[in-house]
Parts: sequence; C-alpha cells; structure tokens
Amino acid sequence: MIVEERMYTLHPGKAPEYLKAYKEEGVTVQKRILGGLFGYFFTEVGTQNQIVHMWAYESFEEREKRRAQLGADPAWQAYVAKIRPFISFQETRIMKPAPFFEESLRKMLKACNG
Repeated sequence: MIVEERMYTLHPGKAPEYLKAYKEEGVTVQKRILGGLFGYFFTEVGTQNQIVHMWAYESFEEREKRRAQLGADPAWQAYVAKIRPFISFQETRIMKPAPFFEESLRKMLKACNG
C-alpha cells in the first residue's frame, strides 16, 4: 500500500475559489476514478495558500493506472483547465506506511470512503 500526498500552493486569495470549484466539479470525478481519498485539507498555520490531499493505493502500478484514467477523462480535463490558473506550485510525495500502521490505514481508508 502507498499514500500519495499532493500539495498545491495557490496564488494568494484563490483558495476559496479553488475549494468551491473542487467541491462542485473535481471531487466527484476524482473519487469515481481514484477511489482512495484519505484526506483533503487547507493550511491554517505555516505556509499559506496550500491545499493538501492524500490518496491511498494498493501499489504504485495501481496509482499509475488510475492517474492515467483520470487524465484521460473529459470532465477532469475541463475541471483542470478551470483551476490551473489558481495554482502556482505543485508537489507530490509517495509514502509507504510503517509496517505496524498498514492495517490501521486500511481501516481508516474504509471509513473515509464507505
């Protein structure tokens, strides 16, 4: 199992617009294709204007397959065209859970995604 952490730094003042667009258009497409939404956050303290979201996958190969499907989806492409101007920087990390935490992660992921 792996967890992908994606961090977007937005232009100042764009977080409310970004979050509104994501709620209205992005989340439905992403959850349908990517599945394992583990968390979606915005910063309150620290680096400002950041959105952080985490997705869990069984393997890196599953992640690649699902990300390719997402990138090919017309609804996702239209959404990305709308929000791209809000983003100034993007960072992605792939993390593996510690061996003693993997089962807990699976339970939390199930609770998050029903």
